[in-house]
Amino acid sequence: MNKILLIIEREFMSRVRKKSFIIMTLLGPILFGSLMVGPMLLAMYGRDDSKKTIVVLDESRYFTNTLAEKGNVTYNYIPSTNLDSIKNVYKKAGFYGVLYIGKVENFTPASIRFFSQEQPSIDLLSNLESSISKELEKRKLAKYNIPNFEEILKDIKTDVSVRTIQWKEDGSEKEGSTHMAMAVAYICGFAIYMFIFIFGAQVMRGVIEEKTSRIVEVVISSVKPFQLMMGKILGIAAVALTQLIIWVVLTSGIVMVAQSVLLDEKAQKAVQNYSQIQNASQFGNQMGGTDIVKLDGNQQKMVDIMVAIKNINLFLIIGAFIFFFLFGYLLYSAMFAAIGAAVDNETETQQFMLPVTIPLIFAIIIMMQTFQNPNGALSLWCSYIPFTSPIIMMARVPFGVSGWEILISGIILVASFIGMTWLSSKIYRVGILMYGKKTSWKEMLKWIRYKS
Repeated sequence: MNKILLIIEREFMSRVRKKSFIIMTLLGPILFGSLMVGPMLLAMYGRDDSKKTIVVLDESRYFTNTLAEKGNVTYNYIPSTNLDSIKNVYKKAGFYGVLYIGKVENFTPASIRFFSQEQPSIDLLSNLESSISKELEKRKLAKYNIPNFEEILKDIKTDVSVRTIQWKEDGSEKEGSTHMAMAVAYICGFAIYMFIFIFGAQVMRGVIEEKTSRIVEVVISSVKPFQLMMGKILGIAAVALTQLIIWVVLTSGIVMVAQSVLLDEKAQKAVQNYSQIQNASQFGNQMGGTDIVKLDGNQQKMVDIMVAIKNINLFLIIGAFIFFFLFGYLLYSAMFAAIGAAVDNETETQQFMLPVTIPLIFAIIIMMQTFQNPNGALSLWCSYIPFTSPIIMMARVPFGVSGWEILISGIILVASFIGMTWLSSKIYRVGILMYGKKTSWKEMLKWIRYKS
């Protein structure tokens, strides 16, 4: 055991002193902090509030003074239908673009085209399509000659916003956010995918370097091959955990600073009020008795984002992330170490890397499906299979997963790591001293059957 600890210390100290480790440790929190603060900045500064006036050329005069003006978009209806006459003057006149609507027959325009110097935003196009579509629907309904039709339309117009509230097993309530859960699941799942590749590849390259430099022949005169392999794997795992812990602490600090800078006193009070309401489990019934802060549109969006971040179960997310990353890395790094021991250079690793990386790539594909249906059969079973569970279970956790499911998945993953380490150590002990011979899968199976 002491020899394994010495190898772990050597691997840890040699890697944390590298400039690449220091640079990545400092850049990581900036990247993750940007991913969390970015939505707030987009809500605050990403919206285009400039006024846009659009010229409407309607050949049939069907939509004159009917398109609904929304936000910063207004319409200017002109009688001329000659596009060429307005093409060179609309910009000088201060208009953003020209909306051309062809003749309408049987409630269907012949063509609808929008002309502008720059590509219009998706919001603007959606606004145009929605306005035209609603007006056509209104005309279609009007032909039924319903009495008081205009009043009925105004009366039935309703804006709906659905907030999601989770009922916990202890009876408490907590507001959730499907979009935030999806964002957290994507970041965590993709981060595990990247970290397993990055740190697993470090194990494989480290084994190949020691083998090609013949250092390993000296080392194994003092330690067993299994001790050398475990020391290298655990040493790099300690490096990864150290980096992750620093990232979590620094990222939390960046988010807290961003919250205090971006949210003014009124918005911070709104966030606090939401938290107080939820802590008292009074969200639905006693909202009216609370000192509700009125916010403008952008501030309300930022407050919604901050409330969604606050409502994430960070202890569960961080704990699950560290566990599934750690044992996912240990499972795959055992295979990477065996591959490194079986070859003489990195070029020869290609034939062995593909079967190892396919489950990880498959997990990323399934992760996208998991966002649509976290409890679907495919996501459920893949969250138990050890080669995909680190990514898939981490993609399901932000949406709410029973504790026993996480426990079963974790037990299977740990047991698989132990079994895979046992198999890999049998390949490692033979391959680490094998030179000048191209290894095949058949050869590696023979090594596994060799007795000590």
